[in-house]
Amino acid sequence: MKANPNPRGTNPNPLEHDVKIPDRSEAMTLLAEHTKNENLIKHALAVEAAMQHYAKLFGEDEALWGVVGLLHDFDYEEHPTLDEHPFKGAEILRAKGYDESLVKAVLSHARHTQVPRETRLEKTLFAVDELSGMVTAVALVRPSKKLADVTVSSVKKKLKDKAFARALNREDILEGAEALGVDLDTHIGHVITAMQAASAGLGL
Repeated sequence: MKANPNPRGTNPNPLEHDVKIPDRSEAMTLLAEHTKNENLIKHALAVEAAMQHYAKLFGEDEALWGVVGLLHDFDYEEHPTLDEHPFKGAEILRAKGYDESLVKAVLSHARHTQVPRETRLEKTLFAVDELSGMVTAVALVRPSKKLADVTVSSVKKKLKDKAFARALNREDILEGAEALGVDLDTHIGHVITAMQAASAGLGL
């Protein structure tokens, strides 16, 4: 466990107590404890990569943003219903004493929680979550099944095909890019680049 004195990428406030944020090793242990499905673990890794990529672009805390990506769905396999996910995960994070910035980001990524997305961290998590799933789906239908062969145009084409990966919410992808103030092509390009850099761990 590390104490992160500047979890939101803002100027540290000397009046604030140190906040508790899990390091990557601890976050991976927590993810593995609650998630056994390989595809869910790979999704967590994909979102981690996208979050770290955006953190670097925005000059934010890459470690914190990566941990948020890893843990945003860590309770989903055990608690997949709307009544429980991600509320159960939030309970676990709070019980461990983790900073509320992490907890709120996890809660806010799901529409049904009605937790508002206010910070750049929260908006980015929402923006990359469904899109990373779409990029993975597009990679899997390429002849090579490799992220290296995924392009912005190939993702946009599949976004328009409502029969493709129909469980993925197109509205979330469009709204997420808009909330970040990034045009859709650029946003897709960022997520592709991030996931390509993490392709070995993603098996793609």
